[in-house]
Amino acid sequence: MTESSNKPKINLADAIRQKLEQKKQQNNSKPGAFQAGAAKTFKTQNNKKPNNQRRRTGGS
Repeated sequence: MTESSNKPKINLADAIRQKLEQKKQQNNSKPGAFQAGAAKTFKTQNNKKPNNQRRRTGGS
């Protein structure tokens, strides 16, 4: 058997570790990535549209 590619064989665990490391690197390089110190503003319940289903259907 002749080896057509020069890549050394690696086991599955190492391959998974490398993939996870690549994903972490990509996530860290994204400009809109989540930052631990950044404060996120949440919408309050008052901004939600009320559910008018009972009024529409004539429920009690």
